[in-house]
Amino acid sequence: MPEKILVVRYRFIGDMILTIPFLRNLRYNYPDAQIDMLVSPNSGEIIEDCPYVDNFIYFDTTRKHRYEKGKGKKKSFFYYVSLIRKNKYNKTYILKRSLSSAILCYLAGIKERIGFNTEHRGFLLTKKVEYDSYKHESLCFLDVLKADGLKTKDTFLENWINDESKKKVELLFSKYNISKNKIKAVVNVTATNQNKVWDIKNFIEIIEYLSNEKDVQVIYIGAPSDKEIYDKIEYTKKLKNQPVNLCGQLTIKDSLALLKEVFFILGNDSGNLHMASSIGTRVIGIYGPMPFEKWKALGENNILLKADLPCMPCSLKVKCKHDKACLKAISIQQVKNAVNNMLLQNIEKSPS
Repeated sequence: MPEKILVVRYRFIGDMILTIPFLRNLRYNYPDAQIDMLVSPNSGEIIEDCPYVDNFIYFDTTRKHRYEKGKGKKKSFFYYVSLIRKNKYNKTYILKRSLSSAILCYLAGIKERIGFNTEHRGFLLTKKVEYDSYKHESLCFLDVLKADGLKTKDTFLENWINDESKKKVELLFSKYNISKNKIKAVVNVTATNQNKVWDIKNFIEIIEYLSNEKDVQVIYIGAPSDKEIYDKIEYTKKLKNQPVNLCGQLTIKDSLALLKEVFFILGNDSGNLHMASSIGTRVIGIYGPMPFEKWKALGENNILLKADLPCMPCSLKVKCKHDKACLKAISIQQVKNAVNNMLLQNIEKSPS
């Protein structure tokens, strides 16, 4: 009888994307198994077209985060205990590091439970994996497979864009008169945690630089709650190319399709950077308090900016006593230089 495996990793877009190498390598090892995945509503959609997963189960309980909001009434923790128990999984890989995720799988009666030895939950696991707080998160997930005696072949990111989202992006570009031949960039001024956000005044200067001096069409993407933030941006100069605010008009999968159509994304350390990386779009990333090697956007052509201060990384575990010095240390000129170097890549790839 084929194996039935449950992978548990709900919440946050970036984390979801970074499970893709794990899922691919799991499928290499279990080509005939039923592999299901417990994910959050919305953020789970970013890998909904992943061919390595047979079924997605949407874990809709708390709705504390904007990427957790499902449709209809939220369900209780014990609803999922019962559901998972009925599915009779042989094994689970608990990539979520919380105590509650381990309790869930334990109460659901899954015989083999492999996961990180975090939050004092080791007694609930049949195989405990040490978690490295500074290794890239995608490689930490692969450590879980290795701890279970499985082989890993590769580590690259990938993602999948559906035709419906491609068509929607084409229609939006037509609606807003965005030329196919125009150099386009997504600028991301927001982040889930405000302590990861570069100063908005700096972003305004960069947006003006992109629009007026580099003739780049800037596009904004995000949740409906982000729309007002972008609408309120007051520019100090008249813009040659007015930014297009698409916040709230795109699903997460639509956003992935749009990111495929732009030359690069520039923004704060966030899930949007990992989205871009997963489909090969270049990234200019601005990194602050989080461990850089763990959360950096993967990709050969990325330009990632960070300071080097004694207080880094704090991982946002303590209140900042230095007024976001790690982010303030990244200058406007550094970001402009990164933009110029990024645009040189466009010149180099163009036919002579």
